[in-house]
Amino acid sequence: METLIHGIHMMVTVKPVHELDQFGPSGAPGSAVSARQEARRLARRQHLAHAWIPIRQLKPRHRAKIVDHLLQLDEGDRYLRFGFQATAEQMKAYAASINFKRDDVFGVFNRRLQLIAVSHLADLGDLNHPAMAQGRGHAMEFGVSVLPSARGLGLGQRLFNHAVMHARNRHAHALVIHALTENRPMLKIAARAGALVETNGADSEAWLRLPKDNLASHLEGTAQDMGAELVFRWKAQVQAVRHRLQQWLSV
Repeated sequence: METLIHGIHMMVTVKPVHELDQFGPSGAPGSAVSARQEARRLARRQHLAHAWIPIRQLKPRHRAKIVDHLLQLDEGDRYLRFGFQATAEQMKAYAASINFKRDDVFGVFNRRLQLIAVSHLADLGDLNHPAMAQGRGHAMEFGVSVLPSARGLGLGQRLFNHAVMHARNRHAHALVIHALTENRPMLKIAARAGALVETNGADSEAWLRLPKDNLASHLEGTAQDMGAELVFRWKAQVQAVRHRLQQWLSV
């Protein structure tokens, strides 16, 4: 089977997570950061590992931001995400090919409205596999990328959990992950969720059988989506006000 992509929750109270603001292209600590600042940064990361983080569903208008995110991945990350050393043109072509009517794409934004993590939940249709309850069923494929400066926040795990919920609500029977065998973090996330992991040399495939959707899963999905949308709009308004103030002060 030719794969579409490679790689690799509860009702919530909506509140913006300001600590995310420092993560992104300019958020990585510099060599001159003091030990005290580094300790505070690590403490904030530990806090974020347990705090709610808004995950927003992306639309076709976000293609440019998805491209910007992918271009910030280093060669190693591109290799793990796509299974080969993807060039800038290939990543642009990938972003342009995403079918937002068929698939779901999710992202985590920082204060500057830059995507620091992106996941792609692709609809594979009906497939045959022993992981399916009846040997055949509706499958969706999961792929994810996280910027190096946002590592250690558990974003890959959070996006995986979010994808599981949305796949259930779309009546999928299984979630599939195609990954390089050396991509241990991704395979560990899948195995921890109970997926059946099959390894064939340099490539691995994980199949996670999904429970049926229910009222709780749909309420959770609605709450997550509404909360993420509110936080994004709040960040956009703050950024617009800051931009106007900078223009006013520069006059």
